[in-house]
Amino acid sequence: MFPKIFISACLLGRPVRYDGKGKRLDHPAIARWQAEGRLVGFCPEQAGGMPTPRPSAEIENGLAGADVIAGRARVIEITGGDVTSQFLEGGRRAVEFARAQGCAYALLIDGSPSCGSGFIYDGSFAGRRHVGNGVTAALMREAGIAVYSDREIEALAACVDMHTAT
Repeated sequence: MFPKIFISACLLGRPVRYDGKGKRLDHPAIARWQAEGRLVGFCPEQAGGMPTPRPSAEIENGLAGADVIAGRARVIEITGGDVTSQFLEGGRRAVEFARAQGCAYALLIDGSPSCGSGFIYDGSFAGRRHVGNGVTAALMREAGIAVYSDREIEALAACVDMHTAT
């Protein structure tokens, strides 16, 4: 049986991002995995009860998802609203969904305070990025699901192909 891949719904082109748009990731591996029924699309922010569109949000003070999980940081909207509980709930639901679907991997959009796995924004809403994980990415890693960003699709494809060959 092929390993399933949890994927940020926006990467499938679904209009679920904060700005009400998708950010389709066009790549031959995506097309192949879709045809094979391996991809499982999900939006943690919507699952956490957030509307679309919604104000942009960042993790405060240059911290990351693990800090939010531990209660050391909050996720704040550009309007000042605290949406920490929605991000935590969405991340937990994402992990539950991934496990229920048998996902061994997660392909998440970078930069998001939820799905970012290589970089996230620093909480200043000034476009400054730093290395770190969003809330869902951190929870996925804690759950033992291998996390890849949309910029690491070649590495994920190599891993999936190797897993499939064995």
